[in-house]
Amino acid sequence: MEGNDILRARMADDGLTQTELAEAVNADLRAAGYEGTVSDRTVRNWLTGKTRWPHQRQRAALEAVFDCPVTELGFAPRGGCSSSKPPPEDPVHRRRFVSASAGAVLATAATPAHGARPRVGSGDVERLLAKFALIVASDHRHGGKLTIETQATALAGEAMALQARGTASQRVRGALYGCAASFTSSAMWAAIDGRRFDAAQRHFHRAASLAAMSGDSAIQFRIWSHAGSLYRHMDRPGDGLAANDVARRLPVARRDPLFASLGHARHAAILGLTGDARAVRQALGHAVDAFERADPQEWRPLWMDGVRNRGEIEELALSAYLRLGRYEEAEAHGHRSLALLHPSMRRDRTLVTARLAQAQLGQGAVELAVGTAMSIAPEAAQLTPRVAETLDDFGRRLRRNAPGRWVRMWEGSRCDDRQAPGGRP
Repeated sequence: MEGNDILRARMADDGLTQTELAEAVNADLRAAGYEGTVSDRTVRNWLTGKTRWPHQRQRAALEAVFDCPVTELGFAPRGGCSSSKPPPEDPVHRRRFVSASAGAVLATAATPAHGARPRVGSGDVERLLAKFALIVASDHRHGGKLTIETQATALAGEAMALQARGTASQRVRGALYGCAASFTSSAMWAAIDGRRFDAAQRHFHRAASLAAMSGDSAIQFRIWSHAGSLYRHMDRPGDGLAANDVARRLPVARRDPLFASLGHARHAAILGLTGDARAVRQALGHAVDAFERADPQEWRPLWMDGVRNRGEIEELALSAYLRLGRYEEAEAHGHRSLALLHPSMRRDRTLVTARLAQAQLGQGAVELAVGTAMSIAPEAAQLTPRVAETLDDFGRRLRRNAPGRWVRMWEGSRCDDRQAPGGRP
């Protein structure tokens, strides 16, 4: 039996190890009300071809993780005929079920099988935090995919199930609420990045409630700061500034200059919508001053890594000046952001490159702008709706302001991208 090279390739594309895929499938199974029994060995059996047709529940979970039919992952029933298999779960129905499953998981977990409630400890919290690290890394690579939103929501349900299932100290309970809030905030950000704004607002209200119960002002900062970004992307600067002000007034922003720096930079990006160049410059000045006061060796949550090296601060400055039409300043910040952002932050680097092309086009540097935009790999151009929208806007501006030969070159490259294997039709 030959191995499943298709699944192996999909895992490599998504940056998933055997352990990470097992955890992602188990998270989906638990969110759907089942026991998560997939192990490294299970995944190895899939890869070697020892298991050609996983159990129906595992097939449905694989479809949710990879967002495609299981037959596109190299699996086939024995004999090559699927007529005898049970009818597959409708993916839309399953996604809705997973999205609403946290309450169901909590309810089923609340009644222990043998009466005695197990003890929940710091080890359980550490395991959840390890899964949170995977979610953050996946977001950096792939952006706002629905599968990331679904996995994060399922893991929030897992954290709340532990609350209901066992006894724990007050400190551990607070940490579990913080884990649930962290996962829900990642689901919120994935929805923002994917332009699923209604879902993002639902995640926001849930995340804010969980974070308040955790007492962790760092995760509260992340959630309210994300809310400011949500309203910025919805073109509601008044609500965005108000939400970001909540983040900036939290104790962690007063205590740690790096949090303060991020708060000021996100404020500047929102202010870009108002056209107030003076306020943008002032907010970015505060961001730089706070960044220079921050201790680079102090421990911060892993989601702050893009801020620690100033790459995200420069990215937000690029966004602010681009909205103001200050293209030369926007380009300068774009170059600095690309120099600072870690290579693993693929989504951010792609988005910055697309915005950099816009800034260059705004200055009339058509050849340079087209070259920058065309440097984005075909698969990266469709990472998230934000990237695709930025490139579509670039194309519209190019058609209005540039000679025809550059328009033809750009449109020809876009056509080739969409027709390439894996491209979006």
